[in-house]
Amino acid sequence: MTLKKRNGLKIICLNRKASFNYFFSDLLEAGIVLKGSEIKSVRSGKVNIGDSYGIEKDGEIYLINSHIPIYKEASYSNHNPYEERKLLLNKREINKLIGKINKEGFTIVPTKMYFKKGKAKIEIAVAKGKKNFDKRQTKKTRDWNRDKARYFRKTS
Repeated sequence: MTLKKRNGLKIICLNRKASFNYFFSDLLEAGIVLKGSEIKSVRSGKVNIGDSYGIEKDGEIYLINSHIPIYKEASYSNHNPYEERKLLLNKREINKLIGKINKEGFTIVPTKMYFKKGKAKIEIAVAKGKKNFDKRQTKKTRDWNRDKARYFRKTS
């Protein structure tokens, strides 16, 4: 995967399925706790956050099911690819997220992972799942915009 630079951010990976499967209400930037071999693997750009989500455990937010592959050059101190990873947030942000998750039926979904000033960051969204008819409407709108762009390109 090629790495993209935009606004001083070096994007590692995007979660494109998230915007199709969920409605986003809030977007937050969080730091992520990584081991040495994990950060080396992240710098090589081999991360998958497509099926991951966030949970609350002991007053902290953890990222579950994110895949950071094993770094081949690491020796005995290598990491587990599917390990739970702690997200670094303020106490106020954590309480806000926990309240939304418990009361309103929202979930925490990562949307992208990037480097900002040399630190690995993850953008998380407080999201609510879409129904099938919402997904059909999203496909219809996307197809119409594509056809409209083709039509205007041909006429001008």
